[in-house]
Amino acid sequence: MDEAAKIEEFENRIASGEKIEPKDWMPEKYRKQLVRMMSQHAHSEVVGMLPEGNWITRAPSLRRKMALLAKVQDEAGHGLYIYCGAETLGLASRQELVGELLAGTAKYSNIFNYPTLSWADIGVIGWLVDGAAIVNQTALAKCSYGPYSRAMIRICKEENFHKKQGFEICVTLSRGTEKQKAMLQDAVDRWWPKTLMMFGPHDSDSPHSGALLKWGVKQFSNDELRQRWIDMTVPQALQMGLTLPDPDLKYNEQTEHWEIGPINWEEFYQVINGNGPCNRERLAARNKAFDDGAWVREAALAYAEKQRSKQKEAA
Repeated sequence: MDEAAKIEEFENRIASGEKIEPKDWMPEKYRKQLVRMMSQHAHSEVVGMLPEGNWITRAPSLRRKMALLAKVQDEAGHGLYIYCGAETLGLASRQELVGELLAGTAKYSNIFNYPTLSWADIGVIGWLVDGAAIVNQTALAKCSYGPYSRAMIRICKEENFHKKQGFEICVTLSRGTEKQKAMLQDAVDRWWPKTLMMFGPHDSDSPHSGALLKWGVKQFSNDELRQRWIDMTVPQALQMGLTLPDPDLKYNEQTEHWEIGPINWEEFYQVINGNGPCNRERLAARNKAFDDGAWVREAALAYAEKQRSKQKEAA
């Protein structure tokens, strides 16, 4: 078969709902787009441990500490699943992908380059940020690439726990003292506009969306996913007595959607290009963790070699 016939067969398989598996033929652009997307997703899970990790010891109760610790541990696992899935595409090893992150040449979600200033931030991240992640990842669970799709099934289940944990914190604070309510409102004021950016640029400005939608990696456009999250979240905020930081926010009776004002895309591009409040801090923390863990990797390799030697002797 020539290239055009292979592409036609490939696209017909996707159109019929088949999953593409690692050993199947695929266009090189499809492979590269998946590696880019999956590696960025994995990096985001790993870096996403940092804003919340420093609150584990400061959580207000043992129950809260245990839940937050479990959540951060989940995020490490999510990164591992997706790195492993990206490896099946054969373009880069996990070590190479992690190396790009540590070198500062890889991108990850803009949202994790902001500081967590109060305990309310942990609740709002769970409610807003993980809620946005669920909207994105539920769609990815139906994507055309098998390993990515299957990884999302477990990840979505755990992300639902993360969102419920955050939402419970927010509801508790919204029913608390005036100081607690003010702390929650402050966190919402800071995180709402940043979470809107998580879905990526508007469809007209997204350079990769066309190919990803065509090949079934993405099921919905950035704007569709963002709208779905807005419609889900605004009623929850109003129920908690919160004010969302958007004077243009209004409900359109005709479309039955909540409409928002303009998004600060200049800030978005500044952050993803390395100029956010915590970009350097996040990369420094990941590099320190990698260096501090060198002895663990060395010990694991030495143990594996020892086991191989024993197996050879036994044979």
